[in-house]
Amino acid sequence: MAVHDDCKLKFLELKAKRTYGFIVFKIEEKQKQVIVEKLGEPTQSYEDFTASLPADACRYAVYDFDFLTAENCQKSRISFIAWSPDTSSVRSKMIYASSKDRFKRELDGIQVELQATDPAEMELDVIRSRAN
Repeated sequence: MAVHDDCKLKFLELKAKRTYGFIVFKIEEKQKQVIVEKLGEPTQSYEDFTASLPADACRYAVYDFDFLTAENCQKSRISFIAWSPDTSSVRSKMIYASSKDRFKRELDGIQVELQATDPAEMELDVIRSRAN
């Protein structure tokens, strides 16, 4: 599975310049490559991010998570989410699962990784607990 150059460029912009709050990636099966599907503004909320993931299709996503530590320090963690809802097709789940590690290697700087099959598995509290 190829990774479109735009995926790496947009990820670097999120990481270095914080141009985006999140990025949703999709596998374009005909072209056999991962492409950028949606870019989220830094001002958009976590709810906007989760709403941008389809209820019945797999996606990869990166979310720039800002939070306060117990010591009241501002921190940021770049989270990679492999979204694979139960309602998506078996074929789609297999393609996304088999391509995940290869794609993730292209995105240098991922600090937290989540696999989610329903929204409860990627609530903000889950990311917060993994980010600390």
